[in-house]
Amino acid sequence: QVQLVESGGGLVQAGGSLRLSCVASGSIFSINAMGWYRQAPGKQRELVAAVTSGGSTNYADSVKGRFTISRDNVKNTVNLQMNSLKPEDTAVYYCNAAVRTSTLRYLEVWGQGTLVTVSS
Repeated sequence: QVQLVESGGGLVQAGGSLRLSCVASGSIFSINAMGWYRQAPGKQRELVAAVTSGGSTNYADSVKGRFTISRDNVKNTVNLQMNSLKPEDTAVYYCNAAVRTSTLRYLEVWGQGTLVTVSS
């Protein structure tokens, strides 16, 4: 069993900042990519940012220059620093990880989601 637990969502005014955190726990051998997705009401879930175990990052065009993803491979955590937030960033944000378990199975794991609301 592998679990992802997110924290850090909330309500913020446009132009403000929030920091999301996610920690993976359980029977983990290694984690390849970790990332953040979001789903706004009535829309499909979309990739926000991802980072590999080697530190390579990928961002959605809509958040480039505003959001920064980082991870700690020892603590199995991934963070998303969100600056200059806009109302269109309002969504439920989900942590995602590509995990190799201690029994050497490959799993894609999702967190429960954390709500980010940006008021105008």
